[in-house]
This record gives sequence, C-alpha cells and structure tokens, in this order.
Amino acid sequence: MSSSSSPGSTPPPPGYPDLGPEPVAEVRIIAAPAVPTAVVRAAGVRMSSIAGLFDAAFGQAFPELFARGITPAGPPFALYTRLTEGPDAVADVEIGFPLGERLAAPLAAVPAHDEPGEGDGPAGGGLRIVPSELPAGDIAVMSHVGGYDALGEAWGRLMAGIGGRGRAPGMPFWECYVTEPRPDMDPATLRTDLYCPTRQPDDAA
Repeated sequence: MSSSSSPGSTPPPPGYPDLGPEPVAEVRIIAAPAVPTAVVRAAGVRMSSIAGLFDAAFGQAFPELFARGITPAGPPFALYTRLTEGPDAVADVEIGFPLGERLAAPLAAVPAHDEPGEGDGPAGGGLRIVPSELPAGDIAVMSHVGGYDALGEAWGRLMAGIGGRGRAPGMPFWECYVTEPRPDMDPATLRTDLYCPTRQPDDAA
C-alpha cells in the first residue's frame, strides 16, 4: 500500500500508532507511516478459541522478547490478514507489539504449555516471534470504549464511517488494546483502538 496521502486524510498524531490519551470518538483518516512490529503469526485460527492464542502469546512468548531487552513502542495489537464470516469463522492473525526499530531476526520458538490444537494456532510445539509491520497508507481510526463483546458493533461503525467518506475498507485491519484488562476492572472502561486501511472504491482490491 502506498504511503502517500490522499485528500481528506490528516497527519498521524505524535507517537503513532499511539492515538493519544483521549479516545477518538469519531472516525478519522490519517496518512500513517509503516511501523515495525514483533508478532506471533498464526493461520486458520478459529475465532471461537482465539483467546487461547492470545494467552499463549502474551503469557509465554512475549516475556521472552522482553527478557532480551526489546521494549514495545505501544500497546499490544491483533492484526487480521484474513477473516471469514459466520459462526465457524477463522482468521489469519498477527498478535504482537509495535517497536521503535525493526526486529533484527526471528526469535526461536517458545514452548507452548497449552498449545492450541490443529486449526487453532501455530504448529510445531511452540510460538515463534517474527518481525512484521503495521502498513503505511490512509488509515481509518476510531476508539471503542467498553467491553470486548461490543467490538463487532464498533467495527460496524468504523466501516460505515469509511463508506460515508466515499472510501472502501482494505486489508489488513487491526485493533490495539490500549487498556490492559485486569480481573477487578470495569469492562465499560476498556479502550480498544481500531485501524483499517482505506482506498478509493475504484482502486484494485
């Protein structure tokens, strides 16, 4: 995707992909740069069991990354390169953190004590951390404040906002978990920032 902006987009906020301390209540389109990331990548993950992949990535793989002195440049995210619809939806996903500079090389697989079954995550006995990036381009952004069970509705509002600006959504799209969930917190206070590339409707998909 081109990093050049088109009419109607604005510069990204300082510290992007951080959108700032206040939630972004309305859909905005920003001309965003690419951002290096460190991710666990998995294909064909059933959405009904994706929580297990999140638990393994953040509970087992990323502590190893941090132990090597690699520091995140922002909150964790999940980036979806493919997502099917319906009750048996599956996704190709990258779960990780933005970085200040590109990860030099993949990290060896970290043993997964509760390894997902076939179709639920990476195979081979562990989780491998690899370099990737958040894409550059005109990115629609919006914040959702509330429980994760309402994220589907929030994504619907973002897609409607993209259409209302005469654009079409692209791939991949991602969500950034700004508020770290805790057992004693009120789910209504959770903030999740949503990101989706946009294109002109007559562009090639």
